[in-house]
Amino acid sequence: MTDDLDTPVLDNHLHLDPRHGRGVDAVEDFVRLGGTHLLVVNKPSWHLGVEPDEPADFRPVFEETLDAVAGATDVLPGRAWPVLGVHPGLISRLVDERGFAPDEARDLMCGGLEVASEFVADGRGLALKSGRPHYEVSDAVWDASNAVTRRAFELGAALECAVQLHTETSEDLTDLAVLAEESGLDRTRVVKHYAEGRLEGPIPSVMSEKDRLERAAESGEPFLMETDFVDDPEKPGMVLGPKTVPRRVRWMLEAGYDDAVRRAHVETPEAVYGIDTEATLEASEP
Repeated sequence: MTDDLDTPVLDNHLHLDPRHGRGVDAVEDFVRLGGTHLLVVNKPSWHLGVEPDEPADFRPVFEETLDAVAGATDVLPGRAWPVLGVHPGLISRLVDERGFAPDEARDLMCGGLEVASEFVADGRGLALKSGRPHYEVSDAVWDASNAVTRRAFELGAALECAVQLHTETSEDLTDLAVLAEESGLDRTRVVKHYAEGRLEGPIPSVMSEKDRLERAAESGEPFLMETDFVDDPEKPGMVLGPKTVPRRVRWMLEAGYDDAVRRAHVETPEAVYGIDTEATLEASEP
């Protein structure tokens, strides 16, 4: 490792955009501060210039994400993995801007998830991404979004993979944990991206701000850490930068939260995704 953090350091949710953003340069910043592993989530399709009409239109978005993951793995002490799916905000673009009926948008988005699931099935993807809007929508759009999320859970259950969720801000998403279990997916494989320090239902992927991390560390419960780095040169200050997770890990260790660091960067990744951040780190060392 470049820095002296004697632990794997995983950012559970960030975006990389080598075509428009910093790409590998951002990963190198992460590594210099002690970062080792990344879960790279595909950017919303429209951010990459894709306005889908059929499920196959999502394929280039996923392929571009795989390329970014390969570039990241080349410079990481550990490795990166892709999380692939359909951003829930797409439903508003389809319905409000392109004239889709909610059920038509639902079917297209479910089809996109099915394409993403092909990448997971053949070993090129680690997990799926889905969810529902974090803003007010009509009842029809809300119902359609929940149906898309259910389809993600069904696919995750069939593939035995985790599902990352983008949802409204809440400390209680038990309804989605129940929906996952009704779909055959254990709630311990459902991750709430951009989470607060505590969460009922799914596993929280905690935004790496000190107050949230203190709550997560002191809860004794499984959690992950993330930045949601967007890698957009037009929004350089948006969300958190790629150096944040390793900096926060250092702060947590200095504060005596050693057990919580291990929970977030070794134990929870293994339990949720089946990845071994220690073995993949050791395997990459000379």
